[in-house]
Amino acid sequence: MVPYLPHVNALLNGLATVLLVVGFVLIKQRQEQAHKVTMLSCFGVSVVFLVSYLTRIVFAGTHLFPRDEYPTAALFYYPLLASHVFLAAGVPFLAIATIYFGLTDQRRRHVRFARWTFPIWLYVSITGVIVYLMLYQLFPETGLLPKIK
Repeated sequence: MVPYLPHVNALLNGLATVLLVVGFVLIKQRQEQAHKVTMLSCFGVSVVFLVSYLTRIVFAGTHLFPRDEYPTAALFYYPLLASHVFLAAGVPFLAIATIYFGLTDQRRRHVRFARWTFPIWLYVSITGVIVYLMLYQLFPETGLLPKIK
């Protein structure tokens, strides 16, 4: 089952992306309760992703992009991966703080944090899918994982 976790993780990242955008649209429409449910769902999906991702790392290790085989693609991949990892490290803390301020009705703080949390979380979710596509779909001949048919 571990070899399929990257596929699951990509789906979870994609779902988080959709939920983030839906949550953003809902709050712009002043649908606060729907926004709250959507964003808490997004956080839940992200927690499941983190557990799944860490499980894959523990049991399968990490994979390097084949820099020698695809030097041009590697020029795009490694800076993307670096920014993704750097920002992903902060998302849980930003998300928890933003959620806390929202749930405790500290609206000013919630909005102030959300202005940073939303774009960073969205970027991390989108780039997570891009990293997956590059490692496991665009260059599948590297043999990292079986392709899902």
